[in-house]
Amino acid sequence: MNSKGYLSTSVFLAPYLLLFTTFIIIPVAIAISLSFTYFNTIEFPSFIGLSNYVNIITQDNTFMQYVLPNTLIFSLIVGPGGYILAFLLAWMLAQISKGPRTVLALILYSPSMTAGVAMAVVWKIIFSGDQTGYLNNLLISMGFINEPVQFLQSPEYLMTIMIVVTLWGSMGVGFLAMLSGVLNIDREIYEAAYIDGIRNRFQEIIYITIPSMKPQMLFGAVMAVVTTFQAGAIGVELSGQNPTPQYAGQLIVNHLEDFGFIRYEMGYAAALSVLLLLFIYAFSRVAMKLFGEKD
Repeated sequence: MNSKGYLSTSVFLAPYLLLFTTFIIIPVAIAISLSFTYFNTIEFPSFIGLSNYVNIITQDNTFMQYVLPNTLIFSLIVGPGGYILAFLLAWMLAQISKGPRTVLALILYSPSMTAGVAMAVVWKIIFSGDQTGYLNNLLISMGFINEPVQFLQSPEYLMTIMIVVTLWGSMGVGFLAMLSGVLNIDREIYEAAYIDGIRNRFQEIIYITIPSMKPQMLFGAVMAVVTTFQAGAIGVELSGQNPTPQYAGQLIVNHLEDFGFIRYEMGYAAALSVLLLLFIYAFSRVAMKLFGEKD
């Protein structure tokens, strides 16, 4: 490539590099730097080394007993569950004609466009802790319970409700990417596969569909990881409390907000954000191993 080619490439890449540096690299670098400091937003940050990380592991009982287990349970159910559900729905939609497929895809995608607050309002009506709540009203009318259940204030139910609500709104851009991937697979590949010995739809999915749309599967996996770890706000919105009742729905995102924006311990919050970033990176690497191109 000659000098003019390099120049034109640099011009086209410059806006992306500028935005990526401004909104990704610099904030991450600042967060990592602040994680080694004590910073209360008033005084200048003071360097304390690894103290924040040591305190998270050795002294933050809330994090070790509630936040970390909750985050792992939530992410291991919502991440893979939402991902598999998105693929299955995309595959099923690809089997029907264009008109109904477009309508159903829009219906499935629309909850993901709703802000967390608006989505929580809808579900708070369903799980309201009085007789006007749809679920309580239904259970009382059917004779299953005698008095309303405080679903959103009960540690017994909150995590389950969070998982249901998050799965309901998880059909986002990853789902659309998978749908596009399934629709763009050459039909002749399926015909050739059946000639070579494919006998049913399950084998078709395993040996043809998934290998033929690995880029879309990878994109969907990465989006599922990021979305899952960012979904902590739903617990606070549903319960109306931060921390959530008895920390039943407390995730790393909630713990981070608690220390950063309620207690103003920004250095400690920055350390939590770095741990969250490491979690996302680790799960993304697993997705890369599963769906990334080996070459």
